Amino acid sequence: MKNILLIGGSQGIGLSMAKQLIDNNNVFIASRTNEDLENLNVTHIPFDATSDDIDTTALPEEVHGFAYCPGSINLKPFKIMSLETFQADMQLNFFSLVKVVKAILPKMAEGASMVFFSTVAVGTGMPFHTSVAAAKGAIEGFAKSMAAEYAPKIRVNVVAPSLVDTPLATRLLSNERKREMMSQRHPLKRFGESEDIANIAVFLLSDKSTWMTGQIVGVDGGMSTLNIS
Repeated sequence: MKNILLIGGSQGIGLSMAKQLIDNNNVFIASRTNEDLENLNVTHIPFDATSDDIDTTALPEEVHGFAYCPGSINLKPFKIMSLETFQADMQLNFFSLVKVVKAILPKMAEGASMVFFSTVAVGTGMPFHTSVAAAKGAIEGFAKSMAAEYAPKIRVNVVAPSLVDTPLATRLLSNERKREMMSQRHPLKRFGESEDIANIAVFLLSDKSTWMTGQIVGVDGGMSTLNIS
C-alpha cells in the first residue's frame, strides 16, 4: 500500500480525498482539527500550516503521495485590500507549502506524486481576486519548476478549481440567491462540490496519471475556457 500525506485533510476537499484514499492506501493527515476524522482509518498529525514545523518522525520512511490543501478566499476590491492580507494569503497558500515540501522531500519515494491547489482566477483575470490569484499564481510557477527539477523521480501537478462548496466558501454560498447566482456563472450551471475536485486530485496521486507532470488541471465547470453569455 502507498503512504499518502494530506496537509489540511480534515474538511472540504482534503476530507473528500481522504475518504477516497483510505481503502487502498495508508493515509496521514496533518491538520489543526480531527473531529471529522474519528471514524476514518487515518493517522492524524496535529499541525498548523501557518506556524508549525511538520513532524516528519510521525511519517513512514517513504511517502508516495502528497497534497497540500490549505487555502484562503479573500475577495475584495484592491483599493481596500490591506498589505497584511496579501502577506497572510501568501504565507498560508505559498510559503507554508514550500516549508512543508522542503521538510518532506527526503522522504518522497521514487515515482511519488505531489498535488497542489490553485484557482481558476490565476489563468482567467477576475475582479476582486488580486490577493488569492497572486498567492495561487506563485504555486503554479513553483509547481512547474519543481516538476522540471525533480523529473522523473517526482511528479508535480496542480488542480485549479472554480468555486467549490466547502467551509472556505460558506460566505459566498450563504443563501439560495447567492447559490443560484454562483451556479449561473458557470457554463455547467452549478458550482463545484468537494468530490469534483477530490476526484481529480486522487487521480493525480494514483498510478493512472504516471505520464502527467507539470500540469495545471482546470476543474471549473467550464469557467476558464467557455463563454456562453
